[in-house]
Amino acid sequence: MIQSAAKDSSVDTDALLQLARDKSSAGRKVLGETIADLFLGNVRALSERERTLMFDILHQVVHDIEMTIRQTISNQIATLPDTPPELAVILANDDVEVAYPILTQSEVLQDAQLIETIRHRTLEHQMAIAIRHTVSVDVSDALVETGSEDVIRTLLENSGARISQATMEYLVEESSRLNTFQEPILRRHDLDPNLAKRMFMWVSAALRKYIVENFDLEKSVVDDLLEKAALQEAGGETHFGTPSNKSDELVAELAEENAVTPELLISALRNGQVHLFVSMFRRLTELRHTLVTRILLEPGGEGLAIASKAVGIDKENFSLIFSLSRKVRPGSAKPLQQQTKEATEFYDSISEVASRGVLRHWRRDADYLAAIRQLELTSRHG
Repeated sequence: MIQSAAKDSSVDTDALLQLARDKSSAGRKVLGETIADLFLGNVRALSERERTLMFDILHQVVHDIEMTIRQTISNQIATLPDTPPELAVILANDDVEVAYPILTQSEVLQDAQLIETIRHRTLEHQMAIAIRHTVSVDVSDALVETGSEDVIRTLLENSGARISQATMEYLVEESSRLNTFQEPILRRHDLDPNLAKRMFMWVSAALRKYIVENFDLEKSVVDDLLEKAALQEAGGETHFGTPSNKSDELVAELAEENAVTPELLISALRNGQVHLFVSMFRRLTELRHTLVTRILLEPGGEGLAIASKAVGIDKENFSLIFSLSRKVRPGSAKPLQQQTKEATEFYDSISEVASRGVLRHWRRDADYLAAIRQLELTSRHG
């Protein structure tokens, strides 16, 4: 019977070489166990000569050693700085159970070797490379080129991965259709604020809040972005260009006769006369056209509720105005009845005095979101 060469306190190099020449399955099994024992430290520390011999033998016979032993060896040499690159490459391209420790931890693998593995091995190999402690720009590019959503998301979540500006710009654009990229991109410390601003147009409300709180954006920029996002969600700006002179002239005449009423606002929306509605609402609230447009288009209707209450539009008429405004602003996943109920409840929760105060803030071009947040805090604690 063949005995392991690593059972005593010394390394019998002659026995190892004899085992290496033994091509039988039993010989390969004992050789693998012997080398595994040596790397597990079951004998004294190996000398440089002995370690070199180990690596040379491994390089020759690694494919013939059973997988469980290859796994043991891979685990043991993954962090060794003197692992021969040729051996590391062989193990890195083995089955992923063997390759994983090498791919995630070994520093002897070069970018070119990692890229070859990315291009020719499995998704699991790619995922292992994506979580390495450091990932170079070139390796990141190769991972992105796989087109795998899971691999790319894993790469984005790795703070040790370096991603080029060009690749990041590409991924930002991809995030407009792949929601799973959005949060990992926004949480990257190396994201250009200009790219975060670009994402503002398609991310969720929660991520818009994250952008506002974590990137140095001026209030005017935030207002512009919110307005553009609302317009985009509503289908573009074609329905909300600046009202014509005729609309403004008609509203001026109506105002002289005190004929700008909630009923007339409702009639304008019902008949699809959006420009006329905007002109009348501007007249009632004394707000800028862009702000009235934003109020009309925003998803929750909070601004519309505040402005309506501030100018004396009662609950029933507000409810009708809000309901009709949703036809102007399509696309919500919520049923219209639920949207209207929530908007009306918000209308009920605010006082006329508070709403008039917010309207005065908006007339002075104060921050739109801050005024709404302050009103909500006052309503909750008042």
